[in-house]
Amino acid sequence: MAMFVHLTPTANAARIRRSGIRAASHGRDGSRGLYCFPVLPSYTLTHQWLRELARHGGPRGLVAVHLRLPDDEPVTVGRYNHSPAATTAAEAVRRTAALDDPRGWEVFVPRAVTRHEVHRLRAVRQVTGWRYFPDSNGRTPCTCFGCRVRGEYGSQRLRRRRPHPLDGPAPATPVLLRRIAAAGTPGDTAQLVETLHWFGMRRRGPLDQLAHLADHPNPQVRVALVEAVANWSTPGVTELLHRLAQDPDADVREAVEFTAPEEEP
Repeated sequence: MAMFVHLTPTANAARIRRSGIRAASHGRDGSRGLYCFPVLPSYTLTHQWLRELARHGGPRGLVAVHLRLPDDEPVTVGRYNHSPAATTAAEAVRRTAALDDPRGWEVFVPRAVTRHEVHRLRAVRQVTGWRYFPDSNGRTPCTCFGCRVRGEYGSQRLRRRRPHPLDGPAPATPVLLRRIAAAGTPGDTAQLVETLHWFGMRRRGPLDQLAHLADHPNPQVRVALVEAVANWSTPGVTELLHRLAQDPDADVREAVEFTAPEEEP
């Protein structure tokens, strides 16, 4: 039996003890499953992903779930952002252990893990591992929307010091609303899409002053509206997205489906 460790928010611990680990992540081929890493002699290497995952892991930190899989269990293994190789669980452990530097490597199990395959749960030191990517210390941090974490300590100061040409900081809300008004009726598509892009950088927004764009004749504007408000906590967002989920344009419906939140693993 091959032993792996799966890192997950502490809030999931009780559910995992009761029913195992859900197949909530997506692999490179689109299959659903979960990511894990072989248990190696080195504690630091085994839990190397902890600090990076903890950036999104919730206020109570992460917990390590040790799981046993059959040696011939089909998995994929490889370095993140590279095409993984299909292999077995035992071979994935062997390949990873043989690497001179296994940092950034990961194993994907394309299925859920039952509670009987969970060996144990244990607390881990929350300062273990790297952030962003291995050897990131000394490199200029990226402030694009995909790399930054909302609410992370010092992130706002960093964005002001190194503004990203496409991802902000965004102009103030009154400035953006004036741009929406200046676009006219029904409005210049390019200007509306660009302005809605900046609204998407916010956690909340003036939904009542943007909802009319759900009736814009150009579907590009309606798609941009979905992407702008999907992550807002403003009351009324769910109702607006439900309405746009019935849009006659397939791209708009797909945008709503794509932005729908998934359950945590």
